[in-house]
Amino acid sequence: MFACPATDDFFRSRIDHMIDLRHPLAVLASRMPWQEIEARVAQVFSRKGRAGVAMPDLDLFGEQAQRAPVTSNAGRPRVPLRIMIALLYLKHAFNESDEGVVARWADTPRWQFFSGCAYYEDRQPCDATTLVKFRQLLGEEGVEELLAQTINVAVELKLIKPQELARVIVDSTVQHKAIAHPTDSRLLETARVKLVEAAKDAGIDLKQTFAKEGNELGRKAGRYAHARQFKRMRRVIKRQRTIVGRLQREIERKASAIGAAVRQALGQTLEKAARIVAQSGQRKAAAGQPKLYAWHAPEVACISKGKARTPYEFGVKVGIASTLKGNLIVGARAFHGNPYDGHTLREQLEQASILMQDSGAKPTTAFVDLGYRGVDEDNPDVAIVHRGKSKRISQQDRTLLRRRQAIEPIIGHLKADHRMDRCHLKGETGDRLHAVLCAAGYNIRWLLRMIARKGITFLHTVLLCLQRASAQGRSWLAAAMNMRLWAADVRSTLANQLTFGAGRLSQA
Repeated sequence: MFACPATDDFFRSRIDHMIDLRHPLAVLASRMPWQEIEARVAQVFSRKGRAGVAMPDLDLFGEQAQRAPVTSNAGRPRVPLRIMIALLYLKHAFNESDEGVVARWADTPRWQFFSGCAYYEDRQPCDATTLVKFRQLLGEEGVEELLAQTINVAVELKLIKPQELARVIVDSTVQHKAIAHPTDSRLLETARVKLVEAAKDAGIDLKQTFAKEGNELGRKAGRYAHARQFKRMRRVIKRQRTIVGRLQREIERKASAIGAAVRQALGQTLEKAARIVAQSGQRKAAAGQPKLYAWHAPEVACISKGKARTPYEFGVKVGIASTLKGNLIVGARAFHGNPYDGHTLREQLEQASILMQDSGAKPTTAFVDLGYRGVDEDNPDVAIVHRGKSKRISQQDRTLLRRRQAIEPIIGHLKADHRMDRCHLKGETGDRLHAVLCAAGYNIRWLLRMIARKGITFLHTVLLCLQRASAQGRSWLAAAMNMRLWAADVRSTLANQLTFGAGRLSQA
């Protein structure tokens, strides 16, 4: 599918001849530790032993495939791992959907160069659904590894000092779920439709489905609420609740007569319908059971952050940790169940410590707001600084505390530019993956800005070699003539990327 960088194609031009290698994305492509990233996540994609399937044997000469008695159902070969990882980076760095990122990848040579392609490919690298499966296989540990490598690149390129990683700002926000605004009328109508569909799939004949009346009641509830005729609206909702309860009881009676397998298949649907009926009849949720705000996303919580414009937000609470100076994100984690902000601090700092362990750093000071008060005993190794301690902290900490609000625009960029405003991934696992990937996309854009600002070159190592050669008394021309021999050794050590510009530099 993709040509090897070491193989020349007479009929096609290389991508490094088509783009400007001084562009920050081309520079970042040569500085990312692609081999290390692939090595750390490759274990997730290793073949698992299954009953009745022959696995390769290991002998003196490596793997030796065994002949299976059945025909192989392996399917088409996998897309290269680096391309899939680059697609995830590019998706959240440039605010694209799964369909949008694969379509734009086919039209952008610079993106293909970032993905490790040697020649331009005028077609999509994979189907959009492949990204869904790839995210699920990566898991939370895999996407955290992608975020950790962005931190390592920032330190290795000296874009941020390692000691700056010790001082972090921690704050929380709400990652909205892709659901409609929950109302009792809409949830009851959804429960009625789902109960009818479940009964039909199970082969249960209902006396009445209330289809026509249910649609009319839903329209009436919306009109009465808009006209502020709440007594009529409550009467309509009561009728909807009666209909859902009647359908639920009829399905339970007929399912018990059919068998246990049918009851087990209908158990989840009946449980959700019972929760919606119970919560619509009272203002507060039942003791020990949270309210259900979306049929397809039961993990959604109602979170109040004290905002006048949006008093209630529906999604999951996400903790963000960034450096005090430099605004690099060093941690992002989703916390389900709407916990108190202070109770999430320990896990947030633990994640930041794991992500920064390759750099040899560890957070020692956390600058937070008043939502994190009273948790000093839970974090004995970290100094927690907030304005509630203004009389007990030093003058230096009071000065540094003024930068705490620098995380607010970071959260704004995460939501506006990196897709954290609305999570379309399924379940609690999808919420956790989405939060970390948004932070990784932010760090990619941060690296591109800092590379453009600092003026880091694509062939920085090559230029250093030429300078050493000239310092030893050789001429620049002689050094350039030996560049072709030197480039052969660089290919294996720099992930086949620095050789893209070696030919152009030797001609210059």
